[in-house]
Amino acid sequence: MIDIHCHILPGVDDGAADMKVSLNMARKAVEAGITHIFATPHHLNEKYVNVKSDIIDRAVRLNESFQLEKIPLTIHLGQEVRIHRDIFTSLEKEEILTLDDNGTYMLLELPSGRVPSYTQEVIYELLLKGITPIIVHPERNKELIGNHKLLFELVQEGALTQITSGSIIGDFGKSIQSFSKKIIQHNLAHFIATDAHNIGSRGFTLQQAYETITKAYGIQRTYYFKENAEQLLKDQSPAVEKPLPFKKKILGIF
Repeated sequence: MIDIHCHILPGVDDGAADMKVSLNMARKAVEAGITHIFATPHHLNEKYVNVKSDIIDRAVRLNESFQLEKIPLTIHLGQEVRIHRDIFTSLEKEEILTLDDNGTYMLLELPSGRVPSYTQEVIYELLLKGITPIIVHPERNKELIGNHKLLFELVQEGALTQITSGSIIGDFGKSIQSFSKKIIQHNLAHFIATDAHNIGSRGFTLQQAYETITKAYGIQRTYYFKENAEQLLKDQSPAVEKPLPFKKKILGIF
């Protein structure tokens, strides 16, 4: 399996504190069936700054450590970019890292409590530059929980989304689990990822999430998410189903 969102780089944010923790996380990821991880440290989230060049250097060292420890896991480049008004200046300064530095897909984080007024403008401008934003964990955004239509509009604009595996299995509570279900039912989810920060409360629950999705929606929906992650790894276009507006009643439960 491929995990496109993970805080496994040591000593850069609220994920792995040091190399020892990174190695322990890597072993747990392998046990969970994961073979490839995009290391995506926080960038400009009002607490952490992790520029492109530093992430690349640390990812190289982490892959070397895995080889020395004989851990069959490959780290790929990434960054969890908090949306901000000067995002295009950051791009020009080579501070922002797209997935695998291919200039095609970027993990975009919204503040947990709101959706900034300029979000649709940023999405539009990124798409014009050939960069598709993948909005991470929209199911945990308070404004989107209260205004489902806004998420539909962002996806219609051209953004993709990534649901956290822990949200699907209930680790963040029933309301977030319920919204995750609605996002999937309305074809507004394109990727599932762990957003793992450790081996405990924020660990590698990708397989559990896929099992939950298979039980609720069938194996084809699970294949959809897995294949989309594979497409990212190949820097190819993932499948995008037509989003359904929330006014339509969709049946199904986890």
